[in-house]
Amino acid sequence: MTKKIVPIQPPLALCPELPAFDPDDLANVRLAFDPATPVSSQQGWLAKPDPNFAPMTVRSGWRLDGLFVFAELTDADIFTQATAHNQRLWELGDTFEIFLRPAKQESYLELQVAPNNRRLQLRYPNAKAVAMARKAGSAADFVIRKKAFYSQIWLCPKEKKWFVLARIPFRSVCENGQSRAGSAWKFSFSRYDYTRGRAEPVISSTSPHAKADFHRQGEWGALRFDFAANEDQSRD
Repeated sequence: MTKKIVPIQPPLALCPELPAFDPDDLANVRLAFDPATPVSSQQGWLAKPDPNFAPMTVRSGWRLDGLFVFAELTDADIFTQATAHNQRLWELGDTFEIFLRPAKQESYLELQVAPNNRRLQLRYPNAKAVAMARKAGSAADFVIRKKAFYSQIWLCPKEKKWFVLARIPFRSVCENGQSRAGSAWKFSFSRYDYTRGRAEPVISSTSPHAKADFHRQGEWGALRFDFAANEDQSRD
């Protein structure tokens, strides 16, 4: 009798309001994010994980005018060759990626952070734009030139880990000058884990992608904000 394969469901992450915290203190950041839903990386397109797969756990919360994302990445060889912002970070070494789209919006953000805190920030107007960028061999037309988000990095090579804290203002994600868009967003977090001496990076995502393509939005997770019910916000 053939065993029926049950598809893995995209993750649901609750995004709580965070308390005040010191963004420069790793222990304080960890404490602030403790109530947030942890989501873990996987390789849904493989029958079993790559032998060199290393875990990643990501939590999200909001405070004041923005979304905060905190990632813990296990990594035996933390490095990047990136030297400036908006380079093709995923080709230059270890990279953490954030994908965000309000549920009722077509355009979405792809944000990348390297271990030396170099950043790449892209906005795609729709899914077709990604196909255009791939055909052209460049996403330069979709680079956001103004600073769209902020990040802090902690490198802990003795623990074989690095950490990323990203603050993304709501106005960077939401169209039409909205400070916030609804209570539900689509999200995905992914990574490129390079090791010197190995030809290809090990890639993984918090989304259960059936193919190794991080832009498959149908497999992204749902991020649920706990905005107060009496606030004047649109609802999804």
